[in-house]
Amino acid sequence: MKKIPIGISSCLLGQNVRFDGGHKRDAYITGTLSQYFEFHPFCPEMGIGLGAPRPTLRLEKSDDAVRCTGVKDKSIDVTKPLRDYAAQNHLQFAALCGYILKKDSPSCGMEKVKVYANEIPHRNGVGVYAEELMRQNPILPVEEEGRLGDPGLRENFIQRVYVLYRWKLMLAAGLDAQSLTRFHARHKLIIMSHEDYRDLGQLLASVSKENVQAIADQYILLLMKKLRRVASRKNHVNVLQHIQGYLKKELSADDKSELCELIETYRRGEVPLIVPLTLLKHHFRKCPDPYIDESYYMSPYPQELQLINQL
Repeated sequence: MKKIPIGISSCLLGQNVRFDGGHKRDAYITGTLSQYFEFHPFCPEMGIGLGAPRPTLRLEKSDDAVRCTGVKDKSIDVTKPLRDYAAQNHLQFAALCGYILKKDSPSCGMEKVKVYANEIPHRNGVGVYAEELMRQNPILPVEEEGRLGDPGLRENFIQRVYVLYRWKLMLAAGLDAQSLTRFHARHKLIIMSHEDYRDLGQLLASVSKENVQAIADQYILLLMKKLRRVASRKNHVNVLQHIQGYLKKELSADDKSELCELIETYRRGEVPLIVPLTLLKHHFRKCPDPYIDESYYMSPYPQELQLINQL
């Protein structure tokens, strides 16, 4: 598998584009993730010609509008240029399968960016560039490097990246009602671990040769919205028990008891998700099932990432 294209704030790759002329190189991104992702760097401040080093910027709220202005020189207002820069890169964003932003940045912060009102900071803002990026690309998985330190958020982001990557591969191979239905079937268990999937199934029930593109557009928008919700332990237990049902005729009483006990141990938080999944994979190697073999739930991304080891 070739590397997946991911947008990223340039400073996180070690490029000296920060306001002070420095960088914020992230070891996990440039080490582990770079083995699987092809990073496409963007720095909106450099893109609009501010250079590095440059005057410090911050978000200011005035008359119910939030603007990105200079801290010392209030005449510096780069709100529109930052939004325009995001709009200018729309075609490049469309080719991406994810985007990693720099936290706390008045241009690139995804959430909880300081917004100053009467010189009092409130952590309720979104970077100007990031806001426009996310508005234009609602299906694009977006995350901040700081939040990638959380195992659940990290797994959620990378899982969404791989789902979107597979979606784009499907489109490139040629979209039709059969390929769309198969895509849903292969991801159904993943969706179950996040939210109810029945409305997606109902949407696909109306697909035909004539409306397949319109249905696909609705489907991917709803799917990526559902997947933004981090999968819960409770939902994973439901999926594990659902998968277990495909082995009810094949397993001995002792094997069934062992599997039930292991799933319950996971439910109590005593072992990570990888433990019951490993046992399930063992049983399905002996008793293969076409539906489970096709499903991405037990192998949603390269095992070397070891994301589920901490869930």
